[in-house]
Amino acid sequence: MRLLIVAGSIFALAGASLLTVSLQPDETSCFYVFADKPQVNVNYYFAVQSGGSFDIDYAVRGPDKKVIAQDEKQRQGEWSFVADTAGEYELCLSNRMSTFSEKVVDFQFTTDSDVQAGFNFGHLADETINEVSESVEHIRDQVNHVMKSLQYYRTRSHRNHATVKSTLSRIYTFSLYEILFCLGMALLQVIVVELFFRFRVKDFEV
Repeated sequence: MRLLIVAGSIFALAGASLLTVSLQPDETSCFYVFADKPQVNVNYYFAVQSGGSFDIDYAVRGPDKKVIAQDEKQRQGEWSFVADTAGEYELCLSNRMSTFSEKVVDFQFTTDSDVQAGFNFGHLADETINEVSESVEHIRDQVNHVMKSLQYYRTRSHRNHATVKSTLSRIYTFSLYEILFCLGMALLQVIVVELFFRFRVKDFEV
């Protein structure tokens, strides 16, 4: 039975997976979680995977619409805070600073009660509950560590890929300018040489 509960906790943690949203220029999208009671941890994470300078604005608000956290032009953010009151909490991701670049953002917005909702310890003894809770917390910490590492490497991979594409584009553009410059210089030399010999011929004729 204990193994079944621990296995259930793994599936519950897996259910709290990342979501992906595409933000058009000058667009703001908001997402919500419900804290069913006070003193529950509310967790959020986001990372810009592609678009522009890989940055967005974000804001977290409580049930009373009071701003809990906000910042501008952030590439990545992660924070956990204790909900003072029960109710609906809001995470808004904004691409308003961009006029033409679409942004793709991975994010996660959860409460601890979301993970614990599937656990049923009512038929277990207190000692067993404590042991299972410790096992679940340990698994949860390990899974979160693995997920954060994967998120970090995925984000780095996307940004490095974008940097490579940008560098190749600049090299291509610079090469075209260099070719045009060389052609221009060659044409200028031909014109100068032609004018030189033309004036020399006139001098001999005189």
